[in-house]
Amino acid sequence: MSNVNNTLLCDFYELTMANGYFKLGKKDEIAYFDVFFRNVPDGGGFAIAAGLEQVINYVKELKFTDDDIEFLRGKNMFSEDFLAFLRTFRFTGDIYAVPEGTPIFPGEPFMTVRAPSVEAQFIETFILLSLNHQSLIATKANRVVRAAEGRPVAEFGSRRAQGADGAILGARAAYIGGCAATACTISERDYAIPATGTMAHSWVQMFDNEYDAFVSYCETYPENATLLVDTYDVLKSGVPNAIRAFKEVLVPKGITKCGIRLDSGDITYLSKKARKMLDEAGLTECKIVVSNSLDENIIRDIIRQGAAIDSFGVGERLITAKSHPVFGGVYKLVAKEEDGVVVPKIKISENPEKITNPHFKKVYRIYDKETGIAIADQLCVYDEVINEDEPLELFDPTETWKTKTVTNYRVRELLVPIFKGGVCVYETPHIADIQKYCKSEIDTLWDEVKRFENPHRYYVDLSHKLWDIKHSLLVNRGAKKA
Repeated sequence: MSNVNNTLLCDFYELTMANGYFKLGKKDEIAYFDVFFRNVPDGGGFAIAAGLEQVINYVKELKFTDDDIEFLRGKNMFSEDFLAFLRTFRFTGDIYAVPEGTPIFPGEPFMTVRAPSVEAQFIETFILLSLNHQSLIATKANRVVRAAEGRPVAEFGSRRAQGADGAILGARAAYIGGCAATACTISERDYAIPATGTMAHSWVQMFDNEYDAFVSYCETYPENATLLVDTYDVLKSGVPNAIRAFKEVLVPKGITKCGIRLDSGDITYLSKKARKMLDEAGLTECKIVVSNSLDENIIRDIIRQGAAIDSFGVGERLITAKSHPVFGGVYKLVAKEEDGVVVPKIKISENPEKITNPHFKKVYRIYDKETGIAIADQLCVYDEVINEDEPLELFDPTETWKTKTVTNYRVRELLVPIFKGGVCVYETPHIADIQKYCKSEIDTLWDEVKRFENPHRYYVDLSHKLWDIKHSLLVNRGAKKA
């Protein structure tokens, strides 16, 4: 994966704009771009940031090869001076981002890029495709994991993913979101995500009968014997043959760790019946794993119905985020520098939700000191500092009469330096630590924010200073338009 040259994995307009900035003498003007999203997938209360590691690797390796430049020359659109400039092109700017696994909310930047205009504009596509894809899958996976109520969830979607990166990086994102394992072997090799799996129906079909197939598997993998019991008939042959194989092969060896997997039929009914049969046979430690087009809603329903399930394998509906397949993150200019001064920029739209929050910003998360629960996030201008010793007034940036004064709180800056002057200053945590961090951060959210239906809206407010700047830009722009 790391040997692939992704430099031209960009929208073509990034190159036409870069050429234009170069010809107009604007290539060195410093621009600020925010990455943010507008709606939480599946109507949830929060999303999970993921994909930062891939952005870091891309920016580190960013360079135009001779083949890239020859290809661009063949388009007959770019000046020779610009193509010569691309030969030494490197990212020299700054990037700030929230750590992977951080719960994020609509309207707040979870990455900010400060760089010369050509550089900042050029990396837009790769940043968005990385953050959009993995944040989407991590968010979906976390919904599935929470629905499972502590039962392990394995990601089983490789064969239904949209391409190799969809499978490999989707498994990575699913692990960040809380999945315990993946069926995608290369994801363990490359990202240390535990790979798991036993057999398919074809294993059973390759033998003269189901019993022989189960015995052979138990003999081959006595320490990891999970048998797929629905090739023919779950209750009449599958479970009885599994019990027989376990007792004849594993029990004499003193092995009690085993399992069966259900991949079709009425999961609730079959799991209850199978559990009863296993327990009556003395195989009380035998686990029941289920798969078959599951998602958070189905998992929640079958658990409520009393299904006897120990773990889940979730495939296509997780790896493709089938119910909401687009994250919708955007990359918008929010400021530029003029003579060393940061000048805020705003995008205005007829749709109020598409009006951007201007300026180079900080994002503070505010926690109640007593409970440790997150109260709200506040967007501030880059030079603002919240004094924890003073009361803090929060107000809704849309319905400004809604205010709340908080005391006894602590704050944390969410955006941390990733690149400074083109040099990576951030050490990417181990994937297991990212997963632990994600879980601990989600634990700081109110249960009402974590509801699947009609979650409480977590507040993302603006500081008074930032609100005044935004309001002034809106009024002044409106006057010019009139």
